[in-house]
Amino acid sequence: MSAPRPTVVSAARRRTALDALRRGAVPESGLDLLATGLDRFESALDAELEAVASGASVFKAVRGEYGSGKTFFTRWLGERAKQRNFAVSEIQISETETPLHKLETVYRRLTERLATASFPPSALRPVVDAWFYALEEDALAAGAEEQDLDGEVERLLTARLTEVSRHAPSFATALRGYRSALAEGDEATAAAVLAWLGGQPHVAAAARRSAGVRGDLDHFGALGFLQGLLTVLRDSGHRGLFVVLDEVETLQRVRSDARDKALNALRQLIDEVHSGRFPGLYLVITGTPAFFDGQQGVQRLAPLAQRLATDFTTDPRFDNPRAVQLRLTGFTQDSLTSLGVNIRDLYASGATAPDRIRTLADDAYIGDLARAVGGSLGGKVGVAPRLFLKKLVGDVLDRIDQFEDFDPRQHYRLTVTSNELTDVERNLAAAVSADGIDLEL
Repeated sequence: MSAPRPTVVSAARRRTALDALRRGAVPESGLDLLATGLDRFESALDAELEAVASGASVFKAVRGEYGSGKTFFTRWLGERAKQRNFAVSEIQISETETPLHKLETVYRRLTERLATASFPPSALRPVVDAWFYALEEDALAAGAEEQDLDGEVERLLTARLTEVSRHAPSFATALRGYRSALAEGDEATAAAVLAWLGGQPHVAAAARRSAGVRGDLDHFGALGFLQGLLTVLRDSGHRGLFVVLDEVETLQRVRSDARDKALNALRQLIDEVHSGRFPGLYLVITGTPAFFDGQQGVQRLAPLAQRLATDFTTDPRFDNPRAVQLRLTGFTQDSLTSLGVNIRDLYASGATAPDRIRTLADDAYIGDLARAVGGSLGGKVGVAPRLFLKKLVGDVLDRIDQFEDFDPRQHYRLTVTSNELTDVERNLAAAVSADGIDLEL
């Protein structure tokens, strides 16, 4: 386990985590309760988060096959960032919804998914409001009189966004327009201007004219707006921004021209991060080994391949967590069983019959269930965690907790049907059965 489990877990955190597992999803929060085998990354990643909080910027690539825990890992790391008062945003890269070569769309998704410890997505408006409040407080602390407050806030706004305005002057202009609309009590215009600031297209022309901005955000302006957002976050009390670009391997399936543009955009992002343009940014991408090593992915663009090159020829035990790429090796039978035991104990700590949970779903039974689920997927234990935890919580632990006479060894037979599997899981299961599998434990 990556860290000692808290002695007391709130009912809300426990319920949130278990409800997600019951659905076959990765929980949005409470990942520290479930983390297994991540202790080898903690020290290096925590040091990087602290460096970013002090004004540095970090780029990281996470590689792993399907089921190796990439989404879990990035959400776990995002929680650690949020505990340090970072804002976080998780973006799914896709050809149709969020193409990587259109950075204006990536920025828009970033603001839509922006979250803080206090506010769920989208937290853009609370962050901007907190920034203006901080500017007012700074102006008053500097001796500004009430009647001069607006002028002092304008002076501070200009000073704080000087660097940003060199690349994206419309960012500061939109913020002024937003504040003016609020001062006039025009909520509709304020909301529209803030939407434009968040990269939303098709904002009403009247609202844009009112704020003094024109057109929609473009690819190049997006980087300037990201720079502006980092400034606003820092001045409103946040120590940084943690961003995940998930499932970047989807680039391998797009047209070659779009793929080349996307790979170049990724190279550009990495260079900008390393140049120091984005102080306070921790940027993570996730992808499969085929994306990082194959000719339809990173290797297609030599400068990008050079920037991401990492030695993985040694034993995974000696992987360097400070390297630009991190390797997730996936679950083994032992680690999957250990994860199941953690979930069993978490469930029991809030169950109506905790002793019955621990007795009937003992470590040996959990190991048997893990082997059976892995067997249903062609023996590929590494891709079994999602389905295993879904079965453990929804089919076994829930029943033990609710029915006094339920014994999983007597009354439960693992059934895996194709309609509850993802495409990858279905392909693996097809090697064992075309329709479904019944396994007796």
